Amino acid sequence: MKHFWIFILILINIKASLGCENSNEALAFTNPTIKYNGLSLTSTKNPLEKNHVEHITTVNSNAITLMPFAFLQSLNSPNVRFNEDWQWFGETSKGIEQYIDQLKKHHLKIMLKPQLWVKRGDYTGLIIMNSEEDWITLETSYKAYILEFARIAEKHNIEILCIGTELEKFVSDRTEFWSQLISEIKKIYNGKLTYAANWDEYNKIPIWEHLDYIGIDAYFPLNNVKTPNKTDLKTAWQPHKNEIIKVNSLYNKPILFTEFGYRSIDYTTHKPWDSSHIEGMFNSEAQAIALVAIYNEFWVETWFAGGFLWKWHPNHSNSGGNENNRFTLQNKPAEELLKQLYAN
Repeated sequence: MKHFWIFILILINIKASLGCENSNEALAFTNPTIKYNGLSLTSTKNPLEKNHVEHITTVNSNAITLMPFAFLQSLNSPNVRFNEDWQWFGETSKGIEQYIDQLKKHHLKIMLKPQLWVKRGDYTGLIIMNSEEDWITLETSYKAYILEFARIAEKHNIEILCIGTELEKFVSDRTEFWSQLISEIKKIYNGKLTYAANWDEYNKIPIWEHLDYIGIDAYFPLNNVKTPNKTDLKTAWQPHKNEIIKVNSLYNKPILFTEFGYRSIDYTTHKPWDSSHIEGMFNSEAQAIALVAIYNEFWVETWFAGGFLWKWHPNHSNSGGNENNRFTLQNKPAEELLKQLYAN
């Protein structure tokens, strides 16, 4: 009972910090089109169950990202490994198809987002080969990986296929490969295509003209404040938003936040991408304020297609909660807030 009242008081404080005189004021906007109100669903060792999906629908999400990971031994390794026996079920082709079947039963839209993981968590934007031979090996194995999931996307009528995530050097150094890869994908898959560019990469990507959405992993640095307020965050968003509008206008493509989210931690809007440190004071208020700020800034725009919140775990009852300062908002005050936002 004690934790329940703490939870209620935090929600009240969040609304007060947003300048709300009633519970709906923070959400007051006109949404001109239906958006992707998405969640990024993590994989597990086991099949996705009905109750896992029911928890997703309770926050009014209408779309899910599925991420079948592939692996590189290092930033210079050319061999993309996927569908390995040691991978978790939800990362494999078999697992992805089972997840899709469960999600489709609940009429959820899906973005299939195959992405690379480099050993030790090294940043994928720095992947670069040491020789032309290695580049060709990388391209061949990466193509096999993406086309595998393009076929699955077509088979299950998936709404969006994301062809890469935060691969700045790979895309900029081998642009011709990416153009050819997109052509190959379009022979297999008839849905919408995007690429998930990092927040500091999206305005330099040379392949947007071939895709349907400009995808951005929207971890933009905003301010270095322990608990931000709505006015300061709105101001901090403007230069980033203006640059996004320029890119949108240049290519005349809708903007999709392929990832967005904030940790429940002090200074969460300073370096939102930073998941490396475990220490830090739990701050659910900061997480919720940042969430409302990004939602109110972008979901009103006609050129904005929506986004996929990072991240959501299938086993809801054992995920997140007070004292958990990671990205998930499950069993935290921001979960109830997201439910209100995604209801609009």
